[in-house]
Amino acid sequence: MNTHVTILEIDGKALVHNLDYFKEKLQTTTKILAVVKAFGYGSDGAQVAKFLEHKVDYFAVAYTHEGVALREAGVQTPILVLHPHLQNLEVIIDFKLEPGLYNFKIFNAFLKVAKEKGSAQYPIHLKFNTGLNRLGFSATEIPTILTQLHASTAVKVQSLFSHLAASEDLEEKAFTTGQIEQFTAIKEELFAGLKYTPMLHLLNTSGVVNYPKAQFDMVRIGIGLYGFGNDAKETVHLKNTHNLKSIISQIHTIAAGETVGYNRAFAAKATTKTATIPIGHADGLSRRLGNTKGFVRINQQNAPIIGNVCMDMIMVDVTHIDCSEGDEVIVFNTQEMIQHIATTSGTIVYETLTAISPRVHKTLTP
Repeated sequence: MNTHVTILEIDGKALVHNLDYFKEKLQTTTKILAVVKAFGYGSDGAQVAKFLEHKVDYFAVAYTHEGVALREAGVQTPILVLHPHLQNLEVIIDFKLEPGLYNFKIFNAFLKVAKEKGSAQYPIHLKFNTGLNRLGFSATEIPTILTQLHASTAVKVQSLFSHLAASEDLEEKAFTTGQIEQFTAIKEELFAGLKYTPMLHLLNTSGVVNYPKAQFDMVRIGIGLYGFGNDAKETVHLKNTHNLKSIISQIHTIAAGETVGYNRAFAAKATTKTATIPIGHADGLSRRLGNTKGFVRINQQNAPIIGNVCMDMIMVDVTHIDCSEGDEVIVFNTQEMIQHIATTSGTIVYETLTAISPRVHKTLTP
C-alpha cells in the first residue's frame, strides 16, 4: 500500500466534464477511445479506466504491460496496445488485448503466434504512416498486407488508424489535410480488398477540435480528457483533473547569512522562515523550479521554492505565511499552475503531467 503523504488527487467529475465536452463535438455515431497510457498521463491509468469504463468504447495504452495492468484491475472494455513488441505477443492474447501492428516484422510475428494459439479472427489494428514518420505501414505495402490477411483465419482487422503530426497547429492545415486525404485513400484501397469494413480512427484531441469532418468511426481523446486542449480557447472550457498535494514536514528559522539546500544555493539576507516539503525531482518536479522560479500554495498564499530542488524534498519561503508543520501544501490544482510549471521548466504540459512519479500516492475522487 502506498502511504506517501504526497498525493495526486484525480478529479472524477472533471474527467466526466471533459469527456462530455468532447462528446458534444462528435456525431452521435462516433465512438470514443480514451487514452490512458503513461499512467493515465501521470495520474493512474487503471483507476481512470475503471471509472470511465462504461462511458467510452475503447481504451488505448502505449505498451503491453500497461494493458495488462488494466485487465488485472478488472477493466473489460477493449484495449488497443499502440506499440506492441515481439516478446509480448503471447501476453497480448492471454490478456485479450488488441495489438496495433505497424510493420511486417510485428505483423508476421503476431499472425504466427495467433495461429499457434488457435485464435480465430483475433482483433488487430493496422497503423499507417501518413506523415508523422514514427510508426506505421506505408500505402505501398497494402497489396502484401491483403495477401497475408486473405491467407490467415487467425486474425481480423478491427480498425485502421494513423496519427496526425500537427493537428493543433492551424498553420500546418495543408499538411494535416494531406494526411487526412492519404488516410482516406488507404482506407478505400483496403476496403476494396477486404470482405468487411474495419473501424477507422485518425483524430486526437486537437484533431477533434480542428478537423471535425475527419471523425470517421472513432476518435482518440488523450490530453483533452485531462483538462488541456492544446489551445487556450479550448482549455478554458475544460476542467483540471490533476491535483498534487503534500504537507509541511518541518519549519526552520534561518538567520541572515545562513544557507539552504545543496550547493548553498539560497543565502538568507534576513531572518527567514522555511518549510521543507516531501516532494522533489524524483517525483517529477524539475530542478528548474528552484531558486524562486517555482512556487507552491500554502494557506492560500504563494511560497517560492528556495535553493535547489532536491531528489525527495523542496524548501520554500514561508516567512510571511502563517503555517505549521503538517499543514497542507498545494503543488498544483489548476491548469494555470500546471502551465506555469511547464513553462518555467522549459517543457510542455504533457511532460509535466506524465513526469509525476509512481511513488506519489494516486487516488481518484468520483
